[in-house]
Amino acid sequence: MPEPEVAGQIAIAINELANKIQILLEKQEELAENVSQIKEAVYNPDKGLYARLKELDMRLISLEAWKGSNTKFLWLVVTILVGLTATGIWQVVF
Repeated sequence: MPEPEVAGQIAIAINELANKIQILLEKQEELAENVSQIKEAVYNPDKGLYARLKELDMRLISLEAWKGSNTKFLWLVVTILVGLTATGIWQVVF
C-alpha cells in the first residue's frame, strides 16, 4: 500500500474513534443524570419513595387502630342485643 493511502485510512479510523468516544461521553452524561434523578426520587425526604412508604405505613397503623376500636364496639353492641333478647324471652316465658 502506498503511504498516503495508509495515512488516509488511519485518519478515517481515528475520526471514527473520536466520534464513538464523543457518543460514549454523551451517553455517560445522560446515565449520570438519570442516576441523579433516581437518587432524588428515592431519597427526597418530602416526596421520595421512602416518604411515601412512611405515609402509607402511618395510614395502615391508623386503619388498624380504627378496626380494633370498631371491633370492640361491635362486640359491645352484639352483647347488649343478646342480653336484651334473653331478658325479653325470660320475661315472656316467666
